[in-house]
Amino acid sequence: MLSNEQLLNYEQVGFIPAVDVMSADEALEIRRSLEAFEATQGGQLDASQRSRAFLLFKWLDDLIRDPRVLDPIEQLIGPNILCWSTIFWIKEAGSQSFVDWHQDNTYWGLSSRRVVTAWFAISDASTEAGCMGVIPGTHNGDTLAHEDTYHKNNMLSRGQRIMNLDKDKAVLMPLRAGQMSLHNYCLAHGSGPNVSADRRMGVSMHFMPPETSQVVGSWDCASLVRGVDTYQHFVHAPRPRFDMDPESVAFHEKASTAMRDVLYAGAQQKLARL
Repeated sequence: MLSNEQLLNYEQVGFIPAVDVMSADEALEIRRSLEAFEATQGGQLDASQRSRAFLLFKWLDDLIRDPRVLDPIEQLIGPNILCWSTIFWIKEAGSQSFVDWHQDNTYWGLSSRRVVTAWFAISDASTEAGCMGVIPGTHNGDTLAHEDTYHKNNMLSRGQRIMNLDKDKAVLMPLRAGQMSLHNYCLAHGSGPNVSADRRMGVSMHFMPPETSQVVGSWDCASLVRGVDTYQHFVHAPRPRFDMDPESVAFHEKASTAMRDVLYAGAQQKLARL
């Protein structure tokens, strides 16, 4: 559970670093499961499998419902919780891939400013490995101006980048495998390349109160992970009974397409990154 100091800090600066979720050994089992699947298809995920993979992997559906994840989320947004999406962030050892500074609320089409991202480290996300950095307090006030760069090494769908950002106040948030950080999705954040000798493997989980609605897409879904949803703004996603359950895989195709349509709304190009 989060302390009162952590809760106050979240309201003021928009993030909480390094929350313990599970042991490194338990996180290693998740890594092994993911890498075993990757090995069946050439050693990496397809672009479409990066997002909303809680519909593909039972272990990820379990993680978005794990009390060790949800108890802190409930303290931040209340007892009724929807998971809008998950996204894998995997940087190979020595990779030049990076995530430029951006605010997620610019592109996700969600009406609420209370969406919380839990970034879970499947492997160590050290400074050397390109951990996430944040600009404290940028979750308050107006959304900053962004531009689409379509840079080949930028892992974001459109190569998004905040224009004219003062990065002097950036705070890095390294994580050990089995830890997560929490941040408001309006907070400016990004990460550098992985210059370590190991893969940097993480998954972001995006939670929102059920009064949230989708204001860009005509159809959207979410998974009810705790409490009740009296608003019904999102179609409730099915739970996979096992990895690659045909029923949830079929739903994933529609769900990931809907998410891409929202992310690329108004874009000049569409890249196969999510």
